[in-house]
Amino acid sequence: MTTATTSSGGTRTDRASLTREAILTAAERLFAEHGVFAVSNRQVSEAAGQGNNAAVGYHFGTKTDLVRAIEHKHAVPVEKLREERIAAMPGTGIGLRDWVECLVLPLTDHLTELGNPTWYARFAAQVMADPAYQKTVTRDALALPALITVVEGINRCLPEVPGHVRMERNIMARNLLMHTCAEYERALAEDSPLPLTNWRTAASGLVDAIVGLWLAPVTRQG
Repeated sequence: MTTATTSSGGTRTDRASLTREAILTAAERLFAEHGVFAVSNRQVSEAAGQGNNAAVGYHFGTKTDLVRAIEHKHAVPVEKLREERIAAMPGTGIGLRDWVECLVLPLTDHLTELGNPTWYARFAAQVMADPAYQKTVTRDALALPALITVVEGINRCLPEVPGHVRMERNIMARNLLMHTCAEYERALAEDSPLPLTNWRTAASGLVDAIVGLWLAPVTRQG
């Protein structure tokens, strides 16, 4: 009797896990293609093959909770790749480009591992452009220890850049990274012509651009 109950419980748990994953996958694609605001929980449930239109609310709660769950699904492996890259850095002679690579390459390596097509970069770009979700997702991201280490490393390489300019360029760099990756992701998924052949090529150009952004002259005094 105990064995049967355990088996049943395990089956229910597995089924719930599969349902959650199906909802996450469907929501990520729909949000990436149409924006978060334009997609209803009902549409997500239908795309995930769920007959119950309340499935999203049952498994995740609010739409904000669902957005955070999608972001967390990707943030964990990206953060792990960033931790590994930081751990492999030499003890001395670390420069701005090294830190920017720690910002860019974990994301592009993750997208490489996901295969093609992917939707995460477009999802993230949609979220970052939506004021209803941008602050929540940004706050979650800035709590990641490895990302904090990278931001601090970049700041240490730029002691002459005023604090308010660092804040501005941090926003610029974040948007450059996410929106460029979104454009490349779309092009790769649609097999459209762009000056790249893979994510590593895209990463190299992004690192160059972000380093250049950080090193640009400061002409405004206040």
